[in-house]
Amino acid sequence: MSSSVLHSLRFKLALTFALFGAMISLLLSLGLFFTAHSLGVRLMDETLRAEIDDYIFRRARNPNSLPPATVSIHGYLLTPRSGNENIPPELRTLPAGTYQLTLSGTPYRIVVADKDDDRYFMLFNENRQNHREETFIVYLVSGALIMILVSAWAGWWLAGRVVAPIEELARRVLRASPEQDASNVAAGFQNDEIGQLAQVFSSYLGRMRAFIERERNFTSDVSHELRTPLAIVQGVVELMEDERQETGKRQERIARISRANREMSDLTNALLLMARENTDEMVAQVCDVCEIVGVAIEMNRHLLSEQTALDIVCRAQPHIGAERTLLGIVVANLIRNAFTHTPSGTVSITVDENELIVSDTGTGIRGDEMGKVFQQHFKGAASTGSGIGLSLVKRICDRYGWEIILGSTEGRGTSARLVFSGNSLTFP
Repeated sequence: MSSSVLHSLRFKLALTFALFGAMISLLLSLGLFFTAHSLGVRLMDETLRAEIDDYIFRRARNPNSLPPATVSIHGYLLTPRSGNENIPPELRTLPAGTYQLTLSGTPYRIVVADKDDDRYFMLFNENRQNHREETFIVYLVSGALIMILVSAWAGWWLAGRVVAPIEELARRVLRASPEQDASNVAAGFQNDEIGQLAQVFSSYLGRMRAFIERERNFTSDVSHELRTPLAIVQGVVELMEDERQETGKRQERIARISRANREMSDLTNALLLMARENTDEMVAQVCDVCEIVGVAIEMNRHLLSEQTALDIVCRAQPHIGAERTLLGIVVANLIRNAFTHTPSGTVSITVDENELIVSDTGTGIRGDEMGKVFQQHFKGAASTGSGIGLSLVKRICDRYGWEIILGSTEGRGTSARLVFSGNSLTFP
């Protein structure tokens, strides 16, 4: 039996019925056994006392009458005048009462009674009674097992009837899509607890559909409202860069505005692309990783300290099938972090057949912060950013199936390894 069946609600309900049947069977079996046993003991005692009374009555009429001696019942008489040789030694000292003894390997139920100066012993052979009780126990155990099996089968059948609406609801919820009519989820269910649960799911899907619609409207508005002013700012900045009369400082400031504007445009495009629910809308472009690395280096070169050496190695020239903007965001974030957190030392950038490695000898990341670096809005103690970059990198990598591996030692540097999946690799 599979693990999913063992953990299913139907199996648990069937097991509950089986355990309940087993408990009831056990209680009934114990009750029947002890009742039958006590009745057997009581019948033996009553039979023995009746035999003693009958023997006393016969002796009153005929003093030479012998005690009973059958397969089941055997009697003895102890008088002051008669010899006691035929009486077992274990019986001679017993006072009046009821006993249970084993004589010569045979269990007996014994009743001792006194009449005048005589003592009467009446023994009942319990072998047949014990055999009947053992047979009765076999019947009880067989009945209990049958009861357990019947309870388990009935529980499995009833559980199937009970769980069937829940399974149907689960299938509908699994197949449901926010784009579809949410009322279909609750259609056909009765007005019971499961029907109420179906109505809750239907209402939840309806709210989700409205929420997605609002998000799509928002992204559409952002696409229109942000791209246009950013394009205007970029156009003005390019015109200012073309003017020769600007001084060196003003040219540097204009260049910074231009870089910030391009970064804002790229980030806006990336966020808009990531906000799309349907990934089929994304355009798969053939991106040259080495080219994108070069662009990212030039865009962030102003962050590189004069005391920091830059080592670039392109062992291969992989081409990736992805949105160029999203791949550029990932690469630029990794390079920007390395430039920013390496005041002196070396930043190494290596492009291989299916991976990009960016390592530095900078400040590194504290051990207690390593598990949080991909969380949104998390900022390390030495970070001056907004806490969005690496979380956005992780989201983009998850979307394309890429793997981002980060290793760092505080005070010794950080290494970021971006591994591209096989289905995103293309050939030029």
